[in-house]
Amino acid sequence: MALSMSAAAFCGSLRRNIWSTILVTNAANSVVRFENVGMRYGAGPEVLRDITFALPPASFHFLTGPSGAGKSSLLRLMYLANRPSRGMVSLFGDDVSKIPRRALPELRRSIGVVFQDFRLLDHQSVFDNVALPLRVAGGKESQIRKHVSELLQWVGLEDALHNLPSTLSGGEQQRVAIARAVISRPRLLLADEPTGNVDDAIAVRLLYLFEELNRMGTSILIATHNEGLVSRFKHRQLHLEGGKIEFRHTGSDA
Repeated sequence: MALSMSAAAFCGSLRRNIWSTILVTNAANSVVRFENVGMRYGAGPEVLRDITFALPPASFHFLTGPSGAGKSSLLRLMYLANRPSRGMVSLFGDDVSKIPRRALPELRRSIGVVFQDFRLLDHQSVFDNVALPLRVAGGKESQIRKHVSELLQWVGLEDALHNLPSTLSGGEQQRVAIARAVISRPRLLLADEPTGNVDDAIAVRLLYLFEELNRMGTSILIATHNEGLVSRFKHRQLHLEGGKIEFRHTGSDA
């Protein structure tokens, strides 16, 4: 199915209606900061070792590395599915270990996540899956319908809004998962192989959407094995290998 809206048109609509972002350049206010972080599962060896880095506001990075390097584990620390075994993780300037449990749901709403396994609600329609974050946040139904419809049109699923996820292909389900992750205009977007189930043309269009969101202030980290996309879009890389991380510059975002 052809994609029928430009990224600029969709994101321009978001800009006009419900999103303003104040950009902060002070390193102390990094969106994500890791200091000497280690992580292990149970009594096993550390899968992440001495990880130290900071992601500034409105930054765009690819997270690269071989299978088994710990990319998904790193993302899990960022969206608060796991805690580090040692070291400090901060989000939006706050040490995660010191955030009260009652404040975690609101913090998580500032983070959009695209999972490899989609995690769609099978009993709800495509429209309702994408609308869920806005409804949880108490959005007006008229605004929800407008923004969900626009975003589904952009990802090429305007004819499937009443379908259940089980009737969609893997690539279509992936696009629904991406739409759900970006609909609430998160401060931080984490995507684990978001283009792994779509063809190259749609993968490129989705990256353009991510770039437009990034220009409007969302910090984005995309874990990917797609070397073609990394080469084409030339954003900074966090390369993870052997439990260690390093920055790599690829051109335009250096």
